[in-house]
Formats: sequence, C-alpha cells, structure tokens
Amino acid sequence: MKNKRLGVGIVGAGFIGDFHVRSWQRVRGADIVAVASRRLESAQELSSQAEELGVGVDVRSYDDVAALARDERVDAVWVLTPNHTRVEVVQALCDEVTQGRAHLIAIAIEKPLARSLGEAKKVRQLVADAGLLHGYLENQVFSPSVTRSHQLIWTRGAATAGNPYLARCAEEHSGPHKAWFWDGIKQGGGVLNDMMCHSVETSRYLLTPPGMEPSEWLTPKSVSASIQVLKWSRPEYAEQLMADYPGAPDYRLQPAEDYARANFEFVNGDGQTVIAETTTSWSFMGAGLKLSFELLGPEYSMSVNTLDTEAKVFFSRALEQARGEDMLEKQNAEQGLMPLVADEALVYGYTDENASLTAAFGKGMQPMQSLHSGVAVVELLMAAYLSAERRETITWPLDLDDFVPQVARGTWRPD
Repeated sequence: MKNKRLGVGIVGAGFIGDFHVRSWQRVRGADIVAVASRRLESAQELSSQAEELGVGVDVRSYDDVAALARDERVDAVWVLTPNHTRVEVVQALCDEVTQGRAHLIAIAIEKPLARSLGEAKKVRQLVADAGLLHGYLENQVFSPSVTRSHQLIWTRGAATAGNPYLARCAEEHSGPHKAWFWDGIKQGGGVLNDMMCHSVETSRYLLTPPGMEPSEWLTPKSVSASIQVLKWSRPEYAEQLMADYPGAPDYRLQPAEDYARANFEFVNGDGQTVIAETTTSWSFMGAGLKLSFELLGPEYSMSVNTLDTEAKVFFSRALEQARGEDMLEKQNAEQGLMPLVADEALVYGYTDENASLTAAFGKGMQPMQSLHSGVAVVELLMAAYLSAERRETITWPLDLDDFVPQVARGTWRPD
C-alpha cells in the first residue's frame, strides 16, 4: 500500500452509511470508491453523496457484495449491513478473498459485531481464515471529548492518585429509524444489543490505561442487569410504531426491550475492583440523541454530555417547521430552544474512527480496535441478557457460545 491511497468499499447504504460518508471529509489517505446495497438505487444515492462531498471520484454502485469485493480499486471494506445479514455478508466477502477472486487487505465491521456470541466468533474466524486485517467500528471510543478526557484523567489524575474505579456511560434517544431495528429476532435483541454495545466498550476504554487493549487490562467478574419495555408496548405507541415503520412487530405481542441497565464488575491489571454502570433507552423524549460519559477516581472525575452544546438555536411557534434531523440526530422538535451539534460525525467519533482505521490499514498494520474487541463486547452483552432473564447476578467464567436471548428468539415477555 506504500504511496497508494486506500480504496474503501462500503457495504450497506442506510442511516449509518450516511454518517460514515459525511465523516470522510476529514479522512486523509483513503477514498470511498464503491458502495453496495441490496437495492441498487440506495447504493447509487450514497455513491452520489460521496462524490458530491468530494470523498470519492467515480464511486461505483453495486447490488452484489461479491462484485464490490472484486472491484480492483477496493482495498478494504466497511460492513454496515443489518445485524441479521452480518454473517452472510462477511462470508461472501471472505469467500471472494480465499478463492483468489478479490485482493482485499482489510475489513471493518459496524457495531454490534453480531446477534450472539456464536455469530460473533464465526465472523471473527471467517476474517482470520481469509488473512485480513480487521477493525471493529465502535465510534464512541473515538469521540474527541472522550479521548481527550481519557488522556488527561490517566496522565494527570491516575498517574498520581491511582486508577479510576467507576465509569458511567449512557445512550438515550426516542427510537431507531428502520423496522428491522425494532425486530428482536432480526436485530438480536432490543436496545441492550443495539446501543449498550457503545456504553460497554466506552466504559472499558475509560477504565483502561492509554495504549492498552481493554481485554488485557480488565477481567470480567460479574454482571447484574435488567431489561424492560417502558413505552412502546403501550397500545397507542405500539400502534404508532407499526404505522411509522411498516413491518415492525406489534410490541403488545412481541416486544423487545426499550430500556436496559447493567452493572459490570471487573478486576483491573493491578488487581483492583472497578465498575462499569451502563444504561440505555429508546424511550427518551428530549432534544435528540443524548450520550453521557463519566469517569471517577480517587481524586478526580470527568463528565461529558453531548446535549450540553456550545451552540443553540431558537425558532418561535410562529414558524412552521418541517420534520427533519438537520440539527441533531433523533431530534423530536423543530421549535423552541434547541442544542445544535455543529459536526455530529466528529462529535460522535465517526471521523476519528475512520481516520484511525484507514491510517492503520494503509500501513498494513492491525488496529487496536479490532474484531477481538467486538467479540468481547458481545460476550458482555449476552451475559447481561442472561442476568436479566434469570433475575440474578451472573459470574464468570461463562460459556455463552450457544446462548441466544429470549428477545432474539421472539419469546421474551415483560412482567
């Protein structure tokens, strides 16, 4: 790859693909050269957006994953497809490589890695057998406010007073954009699988010294978790959900959780007990997506809240505003005083995530944020589901390879 720009193909042209393409405006040394989607029209739309933003030239569109892999300009593939297609898509890409029809060097896969630990390990094995470099696309550990706070806490706080001992991470919004997200079987669960993956990995990152892989520093010991459907099983909201997203389940009959919390206990590399408190919901009605992070230690602390923005806008009731998310992801109003996130792709970590992975792949190096991280996160999520189902604290060691949560089987029913 020396002196050659990395050519990236994107598989999946949905909501998250838009974020990745927008983030590419600050990525150097790599171009988006191809997009694939089940619907060719969707691939063409995202390809056109990439060209309009100047992050790719002659971006080709495909409705076949294997064809994208065989494109001679594609060096690395970003897999952004729905969870229930993940194994199939990765299998198709890796088959092209192992059969000598494609010459990829790397693959990066969006969070969560899979719907179960068994699927996650299969994805990782497929990529390993193909001999590819790999990355786990977890944007929040690349959020500038998180990475800068992490650096300062460890260099100025922990270096003198000792290791941090408590991380609190939460993500909340009013619900996903597509019907498949709401389907526990297709998605692999509800909000716990969809969004607690962020909070779990960011907690591990914050509790781990800079430059070290969290699994080398943190050993899981126990988890206590609970899940509930607080909003979307109420009759009026169940009806609204099916009207807004045709194909979504009736949450009165087959719900997935819209609220989850989990407390993870780890032992760190110095033999100390540390805690990660994670909460997440699809039932937050506020200005928009809210991400919050805290880290506490003996003589220091840090906190981040993405809705505490440096800019705000106001629109009076006299203005008729069309619905949209041009100011903030998951915004729920178009009038009044609202926070403004100037560059969501940067603030949420997509920009630095993609810059980091493309830089490593371009040098032929394995990034630290790898599929091993993705497997570790899925294991923690599955342990949380098991705790919620049994209504008890779960302790390691655990064998979760064959475990599939009740929500992912369509059999979970709240009290």
